[in-house]
Amino acid sequence: MPKNQSINDLFSDASGQSPNDESAAAKFSVKEKKLRIKELERLTKQAADNAGLPYVDLAGFPISPEALVLIDEAEAKALKTLCFYYDGKNIRLASLEPQNERTQALAKDLSEKYFSEVSIYLITENSLDYGLEMYKTIPKAREIVRGVKVTEEELNKYGEKFSSFKDLQEEINRAQITEIVTMIMAAAVKSDSSDIHIEAEEKLIKVRFRIDGVLHDVASLEKSSWEKIISRMKLLASVKINVIDKPQDGRLSIYLKDDRIDIRASFLPTNFGESVVMRLLRSNAVGLEFKDLGIRDRAFNQLKREVERPNGMIITTGPTGSGKTTTLYAILKKLNNQETKIITIEDPIEYQLSGVNQSQTGKNYTFAQGLRSIVRQDPDIVMVGEIRDLETAEIAIQAALTGHLVLSTIHTNDAAGTVPRFLSMGTKPYLLAPALNAMIGQRLVRKICLKCKHEITLDGEALARAKSLLNELSEEDKKKIDFNNLKFYQGNGCEACQGIGYKGRIGVYEVLTMNQEIEKLILSGTASEYDMRNNARMNGMITMVQDGLLKALDGITSVEEVFRVSE
Repeated sequence: MPKNQSINDLFSDASGQSPNDESAAAKFSVKEKKLRIKELERLTKQAADNAGLPYVDLAGFPISPEALVLIDEAEAKALKTLCFYYDGKNIRLASLEPQNERTQALAKDLSEKYFSEVSIYLITENSLDYGLEMYKTIPKAREIVRGVKVTEEELNKYGEKFSSFKDLQEEINRAQITEIVTMIMAAAVKSDSSDIHIEAEEKLIKVRFRIDGVLHDVASLEKSSWEKIISRMKLLASVKINVIDKPQDGRLSIYLKDDRIDIRASFLPTNFGESVVMRLLRSNAVGLEFKDLGIRDRAFNQLKREVERPNGMIITTGPTGSGKTTTLYAILKKLNNQETKIITIEDPIEYQLSGVNQSQTGKNYTFAQGLRSIVRQDPDIVMVGEIRDLETAEIAIQAALTGHLVLSTIHTNDAAGTVPRFLSMGTKPYLLAPALNAMIGQRLVRKICLKCKHEITLDGEALARAKSLLNELSEEDKKKIDFNNLKFYQGNGCEACQGIGYKGRIGVYEVLTMNQEIEKLILSGTASEYDMRNNARMNGMITMVQDGLLKALDGITSVEEVFRVSE
């Protein structure tokens, strides 16, 4: 069934006439009208069966207000789609045009917003009219915003007060409970935090922000106010307030003028209360371009060549929080155009990218199941959030060998660990070798704050270590370095960076591309990380720590930061 084919087209296909033909618009008796409606329902069910779609007759169906309100009445009329069933886990939509792109986009949005499985049923106009009439039974009420509504004015107001975390503490000491929660949210947004940690300790409540991958103490709250604060947060996150002995997961949003920040909240029982962690996810599309990732010179050109190939696998590796998803999205953004069909399966969908079909795993929807379905959708490029098991690995490899470019992540320490990890899962070496294009190892390092950046002198041990690692570079790369005048930098800490000395992050990378020697190692079935790493160095690969040191020489980051994350 074509995406924008209407119900009338389906009827025409099935019966040779349209139900809305003006020539057939003569008045019928009540009995004739019933017979006509019954025939239209029969034809619709037949058309649905032919198109492989579920069908429902809504006439007399007990549609609950809780289901209807998931879609605004005006939007339901515009899309000829309404929600007729919602039980907290499953959403069922009824539509005249189930495969219309806008209907599909609505289904995806509802799935992400309510963490539910969404099904779309084909209906007749009679069913649609019945469902739209049900909107009249819903009491008109004032709009309720689910989440913390932080306006631009509030952010600006707090921004003027919070020049440092010390100022935040002073404001919290004077604020009411409801203000404290909003204040913490606003401060987290202003400081570009990725996570808010609120932890109950024996004598106080500690508030910490994760900024550029590192946790910082930002404030403390009085223990006496804990019950009111945790109740407020649970209310906002739509979890049970009276449950304190079980983990709970919820969701809320911060509404800004031109953006929305989705927050996933996790509540965990601890000795002295509960630990709350809130992950802040910006709803607008990821803005990083491929050329701005920070991959240098030869490695950049190698990776650019590999991502522009029509098939094969590109794998990013590294621990949680090392920027793997951002790298994959930057690659997708580079490849995204109207001639290319891109489908992803993720857990969860972290960024919205226009023009890309994104799906999210669920309770009964695994990476392997999703990937098996995706390859039947005729994609050019497939992105799999993570390869965790043999089944997913085998389907991904088959897709890479049959004309698809497959992007994914795998948990290993570096690029050299990719092949041994695949082999340990049980993948067949003779299929893996021709499927792999490139393996990317990466970490994120903090960038030195430009406002307080200054040159420093490294101590003897750190300098000797840096020189030793730089001396392992290829002769071509060493020619670009003045070993007699190595300059490194550090940040003092200032108001602009909250006294941290760093602001923002950038990736350090190593890019390992396939060659004949690596292919032979894979086919032998005994490729170890040592063998892979040795081959990479012989072929001039710049390692993550070396890439970090080159960025330190450029004044982008510090040697201390490079050693912290790379070794």
